[in-house]
Amino acid sequence: MNKEHSQATQDYLKIIYKLIARNGRATTSQIAGALAITPASVTGMLQKMAQSQPPLLEYRKHYGVTLTPTGERAALEIIRHHRLLELFLVKTLGYSWDEVDEEADRLEHVISEEMERRIAEFLGHPESDPHGHPIPSPDLEILPTADRPLSDLRPKQQAIICRVRDDDDELLRYLDQVGLQMDARLTVLDYVPFDGNLHVQIEGQDQPIVVGTQVSQNIFVHLLEFQ
Repeated sequence: MNKEHSQATQDYLKIIYKLIARNGRATTSQIAGALAITPASVTGMLQKMAQSQPPLLEYRKHYGVTLTPTGERAALEIIRHHRLLELFLVKTLGYSWDEVDEEADRLEHVISEEMERRIAEFLGHPESDPHGHPIPSPDLEILPTADRPLSDLRPKQQAIICRVRDDDDELLRYLDQVGLQMDARLTVLDYVPFDGNLHVQIEGQDQPIVVGTQVSQNIFVHLLEFQ
């Protein structure tokens, strides 16, 4: 980890990278919402990061933010730390997937590159975190995902859950409760066009469940051939 970058800078880079990956852009208001601070504070920080040497991002008022190559590498480095730590906490210390984000947030800024290397080696050089998000490689490369939101599926289609949004602990606890967990296999039985609800049968469960769009849009799956 580049110790020249403050914890606040690292937090901004991580949030900006995630917003661009999710929405195709990162606006001042989106960053402010994600970090729970005022847009005016965000604007000041973005201007500072754009003027650093080398610049970490490009900022144009009303057009949003893009990361420079230097900023993107720094973002991927902190994301690698974060996702390795999340997996380590789940695999070795028994944390649940809704508990690890805050712990990893605290630790990601302070672990050394040697500790990062040892954690990755201990875990067998994993490719994804507990929520299915890809872990950047040691060379800070990240593979694109080929999944699709569960909300896209229609009756008779079968899929396996491979990734879920990890920024809502309440959602993660709900998914655990109803069985919509990583690697769960499911079949869509019915789709209601009026409200977008899906009736889903999870393999191994007796009764189907109804999944609304607030949930189905935050679960990502690999489509399987219908059996």
